Amino acid sequence: MRRLGLLAAAGTVALMLGIAVPARALIVFDPNNYVQNVLTAARELQQINNQITSLQNEAQMLINQAKNLASLPYSSLQQLQSSIQRTQQLLAQAQRIAYDVQQIDHAFSTNYTPATSSQSDQLLIANAQSRWQNSYTATQDALRVQAGIVGNLDTNRVQTSALVSSSQGAIGALQATQAGNQLLALNAQQLADLTAVVTAQGRAQSLEAAQHAAAQDQGREQLRRFLTPGQGYQSSNVQMFH
Repeated sequence: MRRLGLLAAAGTVALMLGIAVPARALIVFDPNNYVQNVLTAARELQQINNQITSLQNEAQMLINQAKNLASLPYSSLQQLQSSIQRTQQLLAQAQRIAYDVQQIDHAFSTNYTPATSSQSDQLLIANAQSRWQNSYTATQDALRVQAGIVGNLDTNRVQTSALVSSSQGAIGALQATQAGNQLLALNAQQLADLTAVVTAQGRAQSLEAAQHAAAQDQGREQLRRFLTPGQGYQSSNVQMFH
């Protein structure tokens, strides 16, 4: 019994004195340091997320810029130019008195001058025939221009439909602008056709009016010659063209 008591006492002393344990085997937890580390990691993660968002925004901006700078794949320029050229060709094919100031001045200084006693019967007849032919061909020219404009209507309809579709399907500012500009060009071409029709019709009406005015003047001269002694037989061959 005494021996057991000694062993118990020795054990107690040993526990009181402690047994040496290596320092590296101990784990020390610092709550404050842990919280700081978590906050630092969270801030770094937020910065990374911000950088990613910024890069995404820049990429989207570049994509939008590329769309805005994308050219419209459809162009009606060739068709519009062809329509305008057809109308110009019809106007350029005007017969006899063309759309030229010098030709008009020359015609009115010869065929449309007031009839005088110095003009021969043959000249009066030739001028009357020339004026009638001018009016006749001008009417024909006006009808040909009108027919050409009517022929352009179907082309204009197709181009209008295609341009409106392109405008509605535009993916960027440049495409929308180009589609709008082409629609304006189409409107300008249609206005040019309308101007051509009005011009051709006005030319025919003007020559017709000039013909009637010259015919009335020539009729008065014919009457004067008929009533003038010695000229009645000569004037009997003069023809009036209305």
